[in-house]
Amino acid sequence: MRTVVPLAVAAWAVLEIWLMTVVAGATNGFVVLLSILAGFVLGAAAVKRAGRSAWRNLAASVQQPGAEQGPEPAPAGGGRTGLHMLGGILLIIPGFLSDAVGLLLIFPPTRKVVGALADRGAARALRHRPEPEPGSLGDLYQQAREAEEQARIHRPDGKVIPGEVVDRDHH
Repeated sequence: MRTVVPLAVAAWAVLEIWLMTVVAGATNGFVVLLSILAGFVLGAAAVKRAGRSAWRNLAASVQQPGAEQGPEPAPAGGGRTGLHMLGGILLIIPGFLSDAVGLLLIFPPTRKVVGALADRGAARALRHRPEPEPGSLGDLYQQAREAEEQARIHRPDGKVIPGEVVDRDHH
């Protein structure tokens, strides 16, 4: 990953510059400048809107403390505010390829499809992840989760009561 990611970013930048020169050659430099400025303005507006939507969703979830919560209602704006914000950021970055991907993430139907694909890919990656190496941070995290599970007391009615086992013989 340490070599692939920088190479991918460099290839993306070279492709963006090449696309800008192609568009500038077909039209003129002023059209390229206007498209970069339009992408910046549209991206800033998208980031602002996604931020407001995320803030509203957070405020709505905080205003219902202690209430028995059923299935969560769909967030305002169709959800996926993270993808909406990523789309805005990609529009702010100069370039036609990043603008195309950003527009796909801002448009709600395609954002929903991309989000579903990302969820499916993340679930698959979590299912097929390798066992952590002994002594690694992942191993420590897994040990902590197992210890937490062992510390819970399971009642016959299905309720789980968190607890801690104290061994008084070793004190």
